[in-house]
Amino acid sequence: MSTALVGLIAGMALGFAGWFGGFGAFLLVAALGAVGFVAGRLVDDGTDIRGFLSGRDRERR
Repeated sequence: MSTALVGLIAGMALGFAGWFGGFGAFLLVAALGAVGFVAGRLVDDGTDIRGFLSGRDRERR
């Protein structure tokens, strides 16, 4: 799945949440989407949370 398609789906989900559920639902969907993104990156990369939060700059040093 391309990044553009994932962005389209995320934008549509946020739009529907904002339209039908109001601003609180919009924030909830955005926060849960961010948590899901972080969890997916951790599973894909096989790294721990400290390695994810420190970024890629420390790996080069």
